[in-house]
Amino acid sequence: MVITLREAVPGDEAAILRLVRALAEYERAPDAVKASEADFTAALFGADAVAGCVLAEVDGAAVGLALWFRNFSTWTGRSGLYLEDLFVAPHARGLGVGRALLVHLAGIAVSRGWARFEWSVLDWNAPAIGFYRALGARPMDEWTVMRLEGEALRRLAGG
Repeated sequence: MVITLREAVPGDEAAILRLVRALAEYERAPDAVKASEADFTAALFGADAVAGCVLAEVDGAAVGLALWFRNFSTWTGRSGLYLEDLFVAPHARGLGVGRALLVHLAGIAVSRGWARFEWSVLDWNAPAIGFYRALGARPMDEWTVMRLEGEALRRLAGG
């Protein structure tokens, strides 16, 4: 078994979408994914690309992904890396794929001089929380994620 990490390239959109859908299943929201392969093409490889994606392959098959984007901290005055999604297929868990993906992203942040590497985790996902803590990550318990979407977003924008 060989774990290989590589930056996603055009043509990987189907594998990315398959892994994102599997993540949604795991997170108990199987119908939540509205993204299409074309959306990933634009977001990752288009003229106005806004995200990056690293794929993990085991023996040539995509079994994991880390999809991220750049953020900015006004307090540090520097960019950071925000991990939007990390997923490893169930059959590949325990092989070191998740850790390899996180090490790779930490390396991106450090090599670019970015101040932070952040992500969110569902509060019921105890295995992931334990894994992240073991890597040295700390929860930001004093923060609550806020979101506007759908009609609430349109209403605020319109008035």
